[in-house]
Amino acid sequence: MDAGSATMSYTTPNPRFPLQRRGSKENLDRFIPNRSAMDMDYAHFMVTQGRKEKDNSVPSSPSSDAYKRLLAETLNLNRTRILAFKNKPPVPVELIPHQHTSSASSTTHQAKPSKPRRHIPQQTSERTLDAPDLLDDFYLNLLDWGSSNVLAIALGSTVYLWDASDGSTSELVTVDEEHGPVTSVNWAPDGRHIAIGLNNSEVQLWDSASNKQLRTLKGGHRCRVGSLAWNDNILTTGGMDGRIINNDVRVRDHIVETYRGHTQEVCGLKWSASGKQLASGGNDNLVHIWDRSVASSNSPTQYLHRLEDHTSAVKALAWCPFQSNLLASGGGGGDRTIKFWNTHTGACLNSVDTGSQVCALLWNKNERELLSSHGFTQNQLTLWKYPSMVKTAELTGHTSRVLFLAQSPDGCTVASAAGDETLRFWNVFGDPNEAAKKSAPKKNQEPFAWANRIR
Repeated sequence: MDAGSATMSYTTPNPRFPLQRRGSKENLDRFIPNRSAMDMDYAHFMVTQGRKEKDNSVPSSPSSDAYKRLLAETLNLNRTRILAFKNKPPVPVELIPHQHTSSASSTTHQAKPSKPRRHIPQQTSERTLDAPDLLDDFYLNLLDWGSSNVLAIALGSTVYLWDASDGSTSELVTVDEEHGPVTSVNWAPDGRHIAIGLNNSEVQLWDSASNKQLRTLKGGHRCRVGSLAWNDNILTTGGMDGRIINNDVRVRDHIVETYRGHTQEVCGLKWSASGKQLASGGNDNLVHIWDRSVASSNSPTQYLHRLEDHTSAVKALAWCPFQSNLLASGGGGGDRTIKFWNTHTGACLNSVDTGSQVCALLWNKNERELLSSHGFTQNQLTLWKYPSMVKTAELTGHTSRVLFLAQSPDGCTVASAAGDETLRFWNVFGDPNEAAKKSAPKKNQEPFAWANRIR
């Protein structure tokens, strides 16, 4: 057994007769006295004459009492127990041999070791980069980290790429003033192509490897496009006009579906991991859940659930990586709560008052934790343990509201961009090497491995 498991002692029974009754000399019950260990004369005296002497006792002098005590000690008459039990009760017989039960019992009887509390390496940023001209606008989405380990950030009318593998920086595009500034960026799943939303309602698609523009999506929105979300070959765009549009980037007529439900700017979009459900948040304080399988461009209202519990704009949205129907949403300065939703039923599972504006949310891919970024007064990042929602750590360093969060492909490092025009990196979700070990597939233990094989 393992060193941390509970110890259990087993007696080895007679290998020939494991269920045989033992000999009469050893078959002694704990409630039957052992006559060979008893003084029958003393026992008879104590039952008869000894008790009478105590009952008929007359006052005696101290010297007489001292003499009686000394005489009793000499003749061993101070015993108070009449019955003697010298032999221990027999050890119970094992019905199943030890070698067949040790493996099975170790899995059921061993004590579960307490899980050590996860150590946050440091509560200050590992790296800080300047981000001049970063727009201090709550409703935009100007930061994203692609699967190729390249970070994209929009500063004014320019999109920059920062390669996390070597720390190099390059400029992807600077849009004209009549088109800009850039209002949203989002990497495609391949980590090579990137979508860029603009202030003039257009969306550009770029190839980051060749630094070439592939196409421009027009005609879907009337105002700026502040939110983007990829679902395979479908690019979903959300605009200030309240529209949500699914664009198939492979075909010429790219608009395939239009979702109508928000009355103000759509500032948050997130597809579930399965690609079946879309969550949207807006400046109308609403969260909508859309089911793509039942969506139709001919229906004016296509949402599956309309969630109305928030009292301020909702931009922060995050699907849980370990429970497919769990969605976390964060409200703005007038709401300040993080809410958890069952997207199958539309029920609100929990609501936590954070005390400040919730700008962004990220789930830890390796632990049951949630990271939130906030505004006034502390401008902090808060790490929560789920589902207890106990604060595990608070990361400070920004001097203005932390508007944007992005997570590295390995899930361990988080980049944050704030209105103080800085980009900070935090190793908040653990060591990449440890995360790789946890994500490695475990070998399933063969059932009945303790039994002998039949060859």
